[in-house]
Amino acid sequence: MNNKNFNLKVVLVEPNGPINVGSIARLCSNFDVTELRIVSPKCDIFSLEAKKMALKGQRYIDNCKIFNNIENSIFDCDLVLATCGRADLSNDIECESPAVISKWISSFKKINNLGILFGREDRGLSNNELLFAHKIFNIKTSNNYPSLNLSHAVSIILYELNKCSTNNLKKDLKVFNLASSKQIYESSKELEEMLIRTGYLLEHTAYAKISKFKKFMLKADTSSHEINVLRGIVHQINWFLNNSNGK
Repeated sequence: MNNKNFNLKVVLVEPNGPINVGSIARLCSNFDVTELRIVSPKCDIFSLEAKKMALKGQRYIDNCKIFNNIENSIFDCDLVLATCGRADLSNDIECESPAVISKWISSFKKINNLGILFGREDRGLSNNELLFAHKIFNIKTSNNYPSLNLSHAVSIILYELNKCSTNNLKKDLKVFNLASSKQIYESSKELEEMLIRTGYLLEHTAYAKISKFKKFMLKADTSSHEINVLRGIVHQINWFLNNSNGK
């Protein structure tokens, strides 16, 4: 990508088609993606089919990193985006167009590591998996047939990101300081454990309530400093609980 180095990671979640994987590897080469990552592949990503489709993008297959879960695949990323084309999406999960999100990204001076999650060919990403993302892409298609081929979706997203970064000549760019997906995940986990311990949450309903809190933090564009303040409060409460001797 021109103008800014996003260190872009394309992350495929449980792909089941080697032809799609090969096509996406080729796209990674077309748009200078830094790395291809795959979570629990459901096909042979090193098959001849995949390599034939990849052409000059074969190096992305040869060097791709494979992970057992989404968390580990994105936790070194400062910003995480995800794609969603499902019609049954929860009402409190907001989606935006690739053009809008790409323009927002291009308003920052630099993003050290940007990860984009692409879901399964048949059912995409679950609502809980979408909570790993700061923002969610939705590509508008026909209501009669809304489903896009996985590699086609990847091509549209990469094109929009490239277009915005190439066209952006502004000098008044913002410093990127959003809390990372890992910070939000870890702070939510710590908060959940503390609230269960104090009796505010019950174990069987805690996850659903903490998920709402995560959505709030994502919508609020919580900064790294703000999330560290929250974690400091939780740590102090835990220290008090551990040292109060029941008083």
